[in-house]
Amino acid sequence: MFPRLFQIGSYSQATYGVLVAVAFLAALSVIARLARRASLNSDAVVNLGIVCGLSAIVGAKLMMYLIDIPYYASHPGEIFSLSSLQAGGVFYGGLIAALIAAVVYMRRHHLPALPTADVFAPGIALGHGIGRLGCFAAGCCWGKPTHLPWGVTFTNPVAAQLVGVPLDIKLHPTQLYESAAEFLIFGILYWRIRRRHAPGAIISLYLILYSTVRFLVEFVRYHEQANPFGGPLNASQWISLALAALGAAYFVRQRKPAEFVVQHSD
Repeated sequence: MFPRLFQIGSYSQATYGVLVAVAFLAALSVIARLARRASLNSDAVVNLGIVCGLSAIVGAKLMMYLIDIPYYASHPGEIFSLSSLQAGGVFYGGLIAALIAAVVYMRRHHLPALPTADVFAPGIALGHGIGRLGCFAAGCCWGKPTHLPWGVTFTNPVAAQLVGVPLDIKLHPTQLYESAAEFLIFGILYWRIRRRHAPGAIISLYLILYSTVRFLVEFVRYHEQANPFGGPLNASQWISLALAALGAAYFVRQRKPAEFVVQHSD
């Protein structure tokens, strides 16, 4: 669609990179605001956000390589190619890496795990929603061919060169499906976290909602690699099921009335 924001001489600025930066800053702003409302150490929480952001970048790239090991094994030069380096990677790889980094950081800085995770959930949803707009601009993470009236057709040869999206074919706008869903999830979580809730309720709700959306979107998203285990579900869908089950398990175990109350300063 619009992979390059501008070009000056030999330098070009990718639209994806700008939107990812905007997404990161927007997410941190929301997280810091909610941390203050929850009487958490906002400086420590923001620093945690930066650590998680950097970990997410590494984790997303790493899972991208792991999911497509056969291709990169036969084309090792592609590991550090421009298209691979500019690709956003696999979101779940970033999420898992960020969760691991978060656990280590929270233990070292004595942040309460569940309340901290709760204030992160709305920020993650908002940032991811903006980031998916970057995917749409770049053309990556495209959908399968469709005849539906809202199908989109990519025509920019730069997008095809950088990420391999097919041109002049109507495709499912999977990036927009996920972006719209994430903005809706953000609204739900931001509304819910301002009400009385038990620690962990918000992050668990995020896992259930996003995993459900991702599971469904994957059915109309294009993938070059074969599904694991030879079945109808791909790797992201298996991870979706695991994370949704993790979120649901919290609600099953949570029997007592909520004791954690978010304080508002509006």
